[in-house]
Amino acid sequence: MSTILFAVIMLGAIGVIFGLVLTFASKKFHVDVDERVEKVRACVAGANCGACGFPGCDGFAAAVVEGKAPVNGCKPAGADGAAKIAAIMGQEVSDEERMVARVLCQGMKGVAKERYVYDGYKSCATAAGIAGGPKDCRFACIGLGDCMDHCAFGAISMKDGIASIDEDKCAACGACVEHCPRGAIKLLPISQSVIVRCRNSDIARVARAVCSDACIGCKRCMKECQYEAITVENGFARIDPAKCTRCGACAAVCPCNAITNANPVPVEPVMQ
Repeated sequence: MSTILFAVIMLGAIGVIFGLVLTFASKKFHVDVDERVEKVRACVAGANCGACGFPGCDGFAAAVVEGKAPVNGCKPAGADGAAKIAAIMGQEVSDEERMVARVLCQGMKGVAKERYVYDGYKSCATAAGIAGGPKDCRFACIGLGDCMDHCAFGAISMKDGIASIDEDKCAACGACVEHCPRGAIKLLPISQSVIVRCRNSDIARVARAVCSDACIGCKRCMKECQYEAITVENGFARIDPAKCTRCGACAAVCPCNAITNANPVPVEPVMQ
């Protein structure tokens, strides 16, 4: 009985000693944390996507308070989040147009020709390394969902063999852009609704042979554009968003339907 009592007393004494040591250590090594860090942390998206360039949302919040990150550095938080963070930091934030991810490819099933039927591990990166990928077009979206798997916001789905992005859910974090092995996704201003959905730089005959919606570099769009917003370089058209009025004239004359216009805006014709 005395042995048990002695053991209990010893354990209690050890507990008291460790408690005193921990109390001393906590006071000795205490680091004051700026309360603004928690406030900023509450304003970000919370996806830990890394698009800000810092290790997670906690790292970004600390960097903002330390002056190492801009108040609008969390793209998924959007303009509202940036405004709240700016208010916490006593700063002003400039208005920036919202960006969204867009798929620059229309090579869905029946449009882009298939080289073979892929039945392996479901990964675009893996499939791209097997005989050049399952689609004949070397620029086409492979459509196995690497972008979808890395989207923390559920904005991407696979439809008819290519990626489809819900712009209402897209937070412009850039994860899909980073993980697309073909570079078929790009972040663009949401107002840029007239888009060349093709990047095939092969000669027209080759591009057309692998995809019925491929841009063939015919320059009809460039000639039709009254605002000199279109150039044709490396075999496919490019649109300057600063000059584009979203009139849709280029999309109307494209013989391959390679240009889409999601939100046509009526404009006054240019006076000659």
